[in-house]
This record gives sequence, structure tokens and C-alpha cells, in this order.
Amino acid sequence: MLFKDVYRGKKVLVTGHTGFKGSWLVLLLKKLGAHVVGVSDCVPTTPSMFEALKINELCKDYRLDILNYPELNIIFQNEKPDFIFHMAAQPIVATSQSEPLRTLSVNAMGTAHVLEAMRSFKHACTGVVITSDKCYENVEWEWGYKETDALGGKDIYSASKAAAEHIFHSYVRTFFVNNHPVKLCSARAGNVIGGGDWAQYRIVADMVRSWSEDKTVVLRSPNSTRPWQHVMEPLCGYLHLGAELYAREKLHGESFNFGPRAEQNKTVKDICENLARIWGHKNPSGSYSVVENLNLKEAGLLKLNCDKALFHLGWQATLNYQETAQLVGEWYATYYQKKETNMMDYTDKQINFYFDSAKKQNLTWTV
Repeated sequence: MLFKDVYRGKKVLVTGHTGFKGSWLVLLLKKLGAHVVGVSDCVPTTPSMFEALKINELCKDYRLDILNYPELNIIFQNEKPDFIFHMAAQPIVATSQSEPLRTLSVNAMGTAHVLEAMRSFKHACTGVVITSDKCYENVEWEWGYKETDALGGKDIYSASKAAAEHIFHSYVRTFFVNNHPVKLCSARAGNVIGGGDWAQYRIVADMVRSWSEDKTVVLRSPNSTRPWQHVMEPLCGYLHLGAELYAREKLHGESFNFGPRAEQNKTVKDICENLARIWGHKNPSGSYSVVENLNLKEAGLLKLNCDKALFHLGWQATLNYQETAQLVGEWYATYYQKKETNMMDYTDKQINFYFDSAKKQNLTWTV
């Protein structure tokens, strides 16, 4: 029994359901027996996991910009969800530099709109607001950031995520008090990889796009380290948090980090060469080229301390680095090199592998 079977038969509203992470979350929720309602403005990429797997057939599919508060509020009031996972966002650091106002509007005010719509709920609802590890003021230190560390950022994207967290906490303290039926937590994760991500300026997506055209991928910062984690890791963290918050009101208003095991802090070059081998490159070091000195501010070192999630939720990551790379590489290799494969069935097999791995380790959310 996964997540204490809390999602079975429940109505779960996901904002940003057409995106990479949102598509995976819909699949997980359907496997858990939930009735899923999605709200997104569009399908963000071509190709996309949402369209490749026909995920619109698995959920109620609303197309709406979350900045359209009047219409968003109508959907929330009419649907009356039992759970809400707010994931709608402008998720690309590079895009935030060319579209700063849109990034700030969607990531900060979009979060405010979702919380404002929930403020008038008269029914019990459990909500998880997802931001990013980029919400922390990054000072390039070698240890992980804790939930009590300073929020902020030297760039627009980080500022937008920090603002979303500040908005979340101010709404909780101001409005979601005195036995309000809505209970909320925020969740922070980053550098998520997995099959089905085709976003611009995402390193794994850039790799498979280049390799599918027999080109080398261009790496901006090959020696930057990232805490690579498979998309199912934080998503199951969010689902576990939602289930625990549903049962334990004392978690209301808290924030939690969800990151991979410490040994998964690998360089961009490491993940590139690992995936190149799975793709079939005979010379992985020749699968990429390096371009330096681009006008793009990126963190050289960023990782999360997840002790709070371990202590309060009993949560810990399921996969090791090799398993993570294998799942990611094989998904894309199957999509591009084995055209006859049913990708919905293949993705379901990866979900089953992940769930089985978690069960074998007796992780908290599986018992």
C-alpha cells in the first residue's frame, strides 16, 4: 500500500500538469487511483511527454493561464479538490533573463493566485506548493542548504522562487489559520531529470536532441556539480508530504527539501558521458563540446540538506546515481531508437521498477 492509499478515489488538482514534472505526476496519481484535474496554459514543448503519452486522456484537462485569477478561481471553486499540487511555473533559468516580467509574474503572482483561490475554500483540502532549490541565497558553500537558510538570489529566476516561498509563508500565517480547512506545505527540489523532458536550456534535453540529430551537445559549464535526481524522487516526496500533511495537521505551514543521495552530486560532464554510453556512443568524451564565458549566471555548486524530511516524514531517496542515469538514458534511447515501443507501457514499467525498489528498501511511504 503506497502513501497509505490516501489518494485512491480522491480528486487531485495539479497546476502545470502538461509540463515534464506535471505529466509524470499525473501518471503517478492515476496509478494510485486518484481522479486528476489539470490546469495549465499550454503544452510547453514539442515534442512533449504530455502529448507522446496522451496524458490528456487520463485527466480532466483545463487550459488556463494561472494569471487569469477570475477563471482560475471558478475552476477551483467548482472542482472542490481534496488535494492540490501547485507546479505551474516558468521553469527555465535562461528564459528568466529574456522574460523577467513573465517569470516573476508566473512564479510569484501565479502562486499568490492559487493561494487566494484556496483561501475561500469551505471544504477540507491539502495543498503542496512546489518551488525550487533555487529559492535559496546561493553562497557557493559545500554543504547542503537547510529550510532555515536565507532565501533570495542574485538572478531573476532565484528571486521569483524566493518570492513564491515568501508569499506562501505570508498567506499561511495571515489567512490559513484558526482551523481553516486548507492545510499547506511547500516543497523544494531541483535538477530533476527523467524521460520526457524536452525543455529548452535543460542539459539532458539538449543532449538527446543533439544526439538524435547525430550532433555533439554543447555544454556551458561542464564542471558544475548538480544533485541529479530522477523525476520520480521529488514527486514521490511531494506525494508523501501530501499524505502526511493530510494525516498530521501539525505539519501545516512547513517547508521541506527533497533531494537525492549525497553521492549523486556529479558534474555536468559526468552525467553527459554516462548518458552517452547508454545512448550507444562508443566515445562518450566525444559526445559533447564546451562553450565557455556565455552571458548566463549559473550556480557552480548547489545542493540541499534533506534532514528535515528524513526526521519529520521518514523520507529518503530511493535510487542511486547509476539507477538514475540508467532510467533516464534508457527512456530516451527507447523513444528515439525503438519507434515501435508503446511509451506509455514503457513508462509504466519504469514506475513499477521505482515502486518495487522503494518497497524492497521498506521506505516509509511504502508500508
